[in-house]
Amino acid sequence: MWPLYAAGFTTAFGAHGIAANLGAETGDLRSSLLYLGLLLALYDGAEVVLKPVFGSIADRVGARPVLIGGLVAFALASAAFVVVDDPGWLWLARLGQGAGASAFSPAASALVARMNPKSKQGKAFGSYGFYKSIGYTLGPLLGGAVVWLGGLPLLFALMAVLACAVAVWVGCVVPSVRPLPRARQTVVDLARRLSEGAFLRPTAALAAATAALSVGVGFLPVSGADAGLGPVVTGAAVSVLAACAALVQPRAGRALDAGRVSTGTGITTGLFITGAGLGCAMLPGLAGVLLAGIGIGIGTGLITPLAFAALATSTPEERMGQTMGAAELGGELGDAGGPLLVAGAAAAATLAVGYAVLAVLIAASPVVLTRRSGGRKVDPVLD
Repeated sequence: MWPLYAAGFTTAFGAHGIAANLGAETGDLRSSLLYLGLLLALYDGAEVVLKPVFGSIADRVGARPVLIGGLVAFALASAAFVVVDDPGWLWLARLGQGAGASAFSPAASALVARMNPKSKQGKAFGSYGFYKSIGYTLGPLLGGAVVWLGGLPLLFALMAVLACAVAVWVGCVVPSVRPLPRARQTVVDLARRLSEGAFLRPTAALAAATAALSVGVGFLPVSGADAGLGPVVTGAAVSVLAACAALVQPRAGRALDAGRVSTGTGITTGLFITGAGLGCAMLPGLAGVLLAGIGIGIGTGLITPLAFAALATSTPEERMGQTMGAAELGGELGDAGGPLLVAGAAAAATLAVGYAVLAVLIAASPVVLTRRSGGRKVDPVLD
């Protein structure tokens, strides 16, 4: 499992480590916010489009070769920028990295699901989420240190080496998990399966979690600055958020496997805590920023491993890659939609109103996700 954890760390570190330091490059990046915005969007844009595609390919040819191929593609895209050493080619390098991550991220999730029995899915995804959170936490910090030492080319070189090392590790350690026979599936069959509650509800919860995380990372520093707090304090608040999310995930997974919590109860609790954390962001000063970071971190740390475990246990193994790719797409949409929603509300009113809008939507989502039909629950994913 360790190479799979390393793959999760790589995609998280690659997303945030480089994105947080793109503005340090000279030239057009400093003079054109539009160009910077395009560079930030390319990585996630590639993932939104390609993750479901590569997830389906992993079911057809096997998740292991897709995982290795994605890591190699990520390394080649990173190395190409090092060789060219021209900021004008950053867009192509980020697009290539995003395409590579689109392959190895859902493949790694599918392998985590298939290499662990149903009774251990919580622990497996809790540990996988822990190492992804470490990548998100350390990415901006370590990336900034590397850029300070040698600029963006050195950071891209580090990413190339890291991806190559993980690819070799996967090739040497991870067993080949053969694709399983699959019944023919039409587009209508796929749409029907992905619209069922067993898929839609955990995926919606994942989207809510990533929306809250993205808003916390992006807007809590703004709230801190408005309250007169320095960058060190606001940065510490964001680190608290990431640390809480990282520490809670493996514990939530183990509690699920031990039967101390169900997916329904755990995800519902996580949604309420996340909503409360966003509500705390409306409080003035340091207390509001710290309480928001703790609440969002704990809430999303509960949601993420339990939602993935619910997806893994309800999905036929021969369709695992397709399901994980589609579910990660839902997360990417939440990652983009949360900040847009809060920013839109803040532009129309205030940032506090933006927090309130997202807090209400997330806290109210369990009621929608567990709605009854004719006195009978549609499915037990969110009891």
